[in-house]
Amino acid sequence: MSSIQKKTDVILIGGGVMSATLGSLLKALAPEWEIKVFEKLANAGEESSNEWNNAGTGHSALCELNYTSEKSDGSIDISKAIKINEQFQVSMQFWSYLVNCKLINNPQDFIMPIPHMSMVQGEKNVAFLKKRFEALINNPLFKGMEFSDNPEKLMEWIPLIMQDRPSNEPIAATKIDSGTDVNFGALTRMLFDHLKNQNVDIKYKHCVDNIVRTSDGSWELKVRNADNGSIERHTANFVFIGGGGGSLHLLQKSGIPEGKHIGGFPVSGIFMVCKNPEIIAQHHGKVYGKAKVGAPPMSVPHLDTRFIDNKKALLFGPFAGFSPKFLKTGSMFDLVTSVKPNNVLTMLAAGAKEMSLTKYLIQQVMLSKEKRMEELREFIPNAKSEDWDLVVAGQRVQVIKDTAEGKGTLQFGTEVITAADGSIAALLGASPGASTAVHVMLEVINKCFPQHMKEWEPKIKEMIPSYGVSLMENPELLHEIHTSTAETLGLSAKELAYS
Repeated sequence: MSSIQKKTDVILIGGGVMSATLGSLLKALAPEWEIKVFEKLANAGEESSNEWNNAGTGHSALCELNYTSEKSDGSIDISKAIKINEQFQVSMQFWSYLVNCKLINNPQDFIMPIPHMSMVQGEKNVAFLKKRFEALINNPLFKGMEFSDNPEKLMEWIPLIMQDRPSNEPIAATKIDSGTDVNFGALTRMLFDHLKNQNVDIKYKHCVDNIVRTSDGSWELKVRNADNGSIERHTANFVFIGGGGGSLHLLQKSGIPEGKHIGGFPVSGIFMVCKNPEIIAQHHGKVYGKAKVGAPPMSVPHLDTRFIDNKKALLFGPFAGFSPKFLKTGSMFDLVTSVKPNNVLTMLAAGAKEMSLTKYLIQQVMLSKEKRMEELREFIPNAKSEDWDLVVAGQRVQVIKDTAEGKGTLQFGTEVITAADGSIAALLGASPGASTAVHVMLEVINKCFPQHMKEWEPKIKEMIPSYGVSLMENPELLHEIHTSTAETLGLSAKELAYS
């Protein structure tokens, strides 16, 4: 086996939407920099970013009830919903910039307009949904949202859900037409095609086996060619670890202090996919329900219209599963080998605190198809088992770390771990993930390249006009951005509340 050493400016590990986004941003800001990408699979966007491995929701808190919690005084906290909505607007602006500059084409291949709805049952939940609606409706980010508990109106909005439904239980929904379905797999492949055109060196079937600091402060990667086993050594001034569930092991190998006392817990997702075109045609929207008491945030049930390969699909889920793998293509030893002397106490503390999650996962793994059908029938009362198949979605590694709330706290969001000197960054965690990729990668750039930010700011503002500005506090700018992104991305005005 030969060993070749090569030096470059930036190395991106992983061929998902995060690496694709960071590479695209850096190529716009520093076109002269040399960038290399290493992906262990044969193509881009095959793991977490793949269209079958995530929900495809443009997460903007329009329908996700877990982003608006009820406080002890009964009021609704909308701060997280505002934050996530504004972050999604950043992604929309960057995608529009790429389309306008003809750096990517055919936006309808990765983004489609679709109503986002929340649907609840029972008096208590209906009261909560109405309070949530009243808390959001006067905020310009949620303009155009409607609420109804009228069965006739709901029959117009969600006929498949309302058909044959017993009339004795209160039911209500909110609807907003400015939601989106995003095919993150297609977007990832488009971004990597763009990077290839910008002379970025993308190596597929190349595994990063190790990462160490060199005496001059740069990072050396041991890269193995999966086809022939040959080894190359690549060094870079900056490394981004964007390998989904595989990021934790590489972060640990880097040895940076910021990566210590962090663990990961893998959770897999299972969706039910409708194979009956007549049923698929009866539903148009992403309808999110409320998680059951004791269930984790990632288990919120939803019935989704999806657009995959320009075909309409209908998915319901997610159901949780468990595998010790950190990636679908990972190893059965991933969880065990991620436990190190510096995080073992953190992991044990999480195990003791999260007994309810363990119990929930065991129950979910044991579910038969018919039991899953029973859950689906809470959304579609007359659902027939023969119309639905099971599809195993992606693996998500939930971050475990020590926080102010205590040792071994399970985090359900997206985490960026950065070395103090900004020479290396790793992305861990899950939802809202891909929807906020541009915001998250701008944070990486800000932390890792502070010396360039003054010089780069005009270009960032050209790509993202709202950069550094609160859209909620600038409704005129928000309206202008919504109008222009809708036009550029082909989200027709009649589908949007901001026309």
